Amino acid sequence: MDAGCPRLPDTVLFEIFLYLDHADVLSVGLVCQQWRAVARDEFLWKELFYRYYRVSRDVPRHPGAVSWYDEFQRLYDTIPCVEVQALKEHNDQVLHLSFSHSGCLFASCSKDCTVKIWSNELDISLQHSSNMRPYNWSYTQFSQFNSDDSLLLVSGVFVGPHNSSSGEIAVISMENFTLLSRVRNKPYDVFGCWLNETNLISGNLHRIGRITSCSVLWLNNAFQGIESENVNVVKRLFKIQNLNASTIRTVMVADCSRYDSPDLLLDYEEQLAASSTCPVFDLGSDSDEEEAKPKPPLEPAVQELPDAGGVPAEHGLQQLFDDIMEGRVGPAMTETELETKVAELFVHSRTKPPEPNLLPTDSNSKIKYLIFTTGCLTYSPHQIGIKRILPHQMTTAGPVLGEERRSDEFFDSLDHVIDIHGHIIGMGLSPDHRYLYVNSRAWPRDCVISDPMQPPPIAEEIDLHVFDLKTMKEVKRALRAHRAYTPNEECFFIFLDVSRDFVASGAEDRHGYIWDRHYNICLAKLQHDNVVNSVAFSPVEQELLLTASDDTTIKVWRSPRAVRIRQARRPRPRKLLFSWLMNQKS
Repeated sequence: MDAGCPRLPDTVLFEIFLYLDHADVLSVGLVCQQWRAVARDEFLWKELFYRYYRVSRDVPRHPGAVSWYDEFQRLYDTIPCVEVQALKEHNDQVLHLSFSHSGCLFASCSKDCTVKIWSNELDISLQHSSNMRPYNWSYTQFSQFNSDDSLLLVSGVFVGPHNSSSGEIAVISMENFTLLSRVRNKPYDVFGCWLNETNLISGNLHRIGRITSCSVLWLNNAFQGIESENVNVVKRLFKIQNLNASTIRTVMVADCSRYDSPDLLLDYEEQLAASSTCPVFDLGSDSDEEEAKPKPPLEPAVQELPDAGGVPAEHGLQQLFDDIMEGRVGPAMTETELETKVAELFVHSRTKPPEPNLLPTDSNSKIKYLIFTTGCLTYSPHQIGIKRILPHQMTTAGPVLGEERRSDEFFDSLDHVIDIHGHIIGMGLSPDHRYLYVNSRAWPRDCVISDPMQPPPIAEEIDLHVFDLKTMKEVKRALRAHRAYTPNEECFFIFLDVSRDFVASGAEDRHGYIWDRHYNICLAKLQHDNVVNSVAFSPVEQELLLTASDDTTIKVWRSPRAVRIRQARRPRPRKLLFSWLMNQKS
């Protein structure tokens, strides 16, 4: 035993360690041999873990963990919670951050109307800045690298004639930072996204009535200014009717090819069933683990079209008009209610039904989902729409307006709809695209929406929901800690990001937040001087996190372990030089 280390019963030591700081708990093992013996006791570390992190005892250990001691050390030592750098090159609110897939670069968008490209080295440095004001942009709001990091999609707000604002998407080459093409995007908070290496998705909005509209999603070739005039560079992808002032916003694409071999299973029973086939991997690194043999994916639930009571929709529309003309409609319908009713009846007879059995049995096939926010009751986004994209739809080849449509297939139906019962303010996919994380601000329970232009009040507390895109069901309870304060009409997007083991989000309470995906616990609060709009994990190093804020700064956060490694890599002065400098000072 070490000199000066008293012999205490293990139970007494354990009770003492319950009240020690993280660093004390881990450092005692370096001094006291008695504690090193205790450290090997799995029961004691399991008790310490559950008590210290206040995790429910029905939550099993992380499937990739070797021991409870390693789990305790992981949650202390690998959380990116140490600020190592503050980037202040933007001169207005920073709205969004995105990493390249290689992790070597990241982009930032800001109210100063620039998109900046940064080099992610030991010390992050600015590599390029593009000013979008010459193209009549008001500000940049979103960016995304394509799959091979050769192109950058930048989304912004475009100021048109008479100060009308819609959106525009620009494509920038990463080889020489030249602007390749620009695509109109309406409304601007569709943002846009990549479908594959060279094709991106944008939106357009057509008004049909006061509260009824049609959203058209377009597939665009990134090289529109270069392609031959004989080659299609744009094609209509989907055409969807919007009711009660709702619109399609925030589009993203999920690749379903890895659904049967995810990085982390969030369902504990599914974890247990897979434990015999899932190999153990190192939680301290991001190396790819060996994948188990995939199984055919389950077909997701399909949205059923409303039943009109056996009456064809066109007959129902004619019947409604007859009832109105003959005074048989009661109580009296408002103009808004009448428009919604007519639109509902019209869409019944003019919507292409979902095609059954679209998912192939070969799990290696490239299945993709188009995911977006939408609604049916009011203009604030409160539903998530999901539409499957078929292989023949993933290219701009073919007719510009897409496949031929019959008169009774004017609109496309959705394959699945998830109702959030609240205002959606952020979405993000796990790296394996198996899980969808959604930031929302809840409506009051049992609220009734009588006017689509008057949505219910929203909660200050943000709920972070988790949905399994394989089963289309919510998993785990909603994560909480972060808050927002703006009302419905001023509510803005708060971007979140997901790594293999963690999920992070901004908030309006001047903090970024980090949770553990497996244990559903909040691990860190990251301080800023104003609203935190966006967060981004490095895709190759989850111990590196960026946060962007209205305080005009981008902060760089690393884990305690990464900080120690960085400090060890820095060159130190030689002993002789150091001694000489000290002698000169004296």
